[in-house]
Amino acid sequence: MIKSMTGFGRFSSQSTDWSQAWEIRSVNGRHLDLKWRLPSSVRALETHFERIVREHALRGRVNVQLNLQVYRPEILGVELNQPLASAMLSQLMKFAVRNGDTFKPDYMRLMGMSFLWEDSASEPDPSLKADLENGLIKALDDWNEARSTEGRAMREDLVERIASLSGWLDELRSRTPQVKEIRFDTVEKRIQTVLDKYNVELDQDRLLQEVAIIADRIDVTEELTRLDAHLTQLGAVMENGADAGKRLDFLLQECFREINTCGNKAQDTEVSRLVVDFKAELEKCREQVQNIE
Repeated sequence: MIKSMTGFGRFSSQSTDWSQAWEIRSVNGRHLDLKWRLPSSVRALETHFERIVREHALRGRVNVQLNLQVYRPEILGVELNQPLASAMLSQLMKFAVRNGDTFKPDYMRLMGMSFLWEDSASEPDPSLKADLENGLIKALDDWNEARSTEGRAMREDLVERIASLSGWLDELRSRTPQVKEIRFDTVEKRIQTVLDKYNVELDQDRLLQEVAIIADRIDVTEELTRLDAHLTQLGAVMENGADAGKRLDFLLQECFREINTCGNKAQDTEVSRLVVDFKAELEKCREQVQNIE
């Protein structure tokens, strides 16, 4: 089943030691572009989390946000560099005594000195990591469900549009032989008019040669055959669903090329009308496909 690149997913949970809330938002994009907003205490897990996201997404601009509240500080593995803090306070005390001042440490100021705080480990507590990973997967599942729901609606719309295109293709097939006959009659009359003007007999071989040249110029049989094949492939790609966006976009470009050639070759009012309608519907299909993963 095809998926939209636009979606929103969320998951939250709370335990005795921490609470987590994941949010995933995405819009369309040519490649997979991940943007993270993680608390500094778990930023070391970003690479690990990114591997998980890439198993659920192929394209799009995806923003992943985690709100985390930890109730037991030892879980985060953050420690005060006590030797450095003691040395700094000792030096300040000596400086104050030497100047005859009373020194009273402001311990709250130490909270704002980031260089005094160190991670005791490269990653947080293993149980926290496992729970966050599980939360991310559930948020991704919710996100994918939203994208699949929109994808089903987009697929239904595309199926209807492809049916319209197939109908116009049938009309083109029935019209193009008539165009040939009309062009042949027109050429024959024009040649006959010129010959009558100069009192010259019609050379059948010459006429057949001109007709053959015109037939080759206005023949769109190959273009219509390829166009039919492309429309069939569009349906097959939507059934398959894997990496559908890029393949659908490519096939629609090929459809544009074939229908343009048909319009240029035929040079017929009715064919031109069908070509205009065909191209307008193809453009609507492309607008939909731009948002398919």
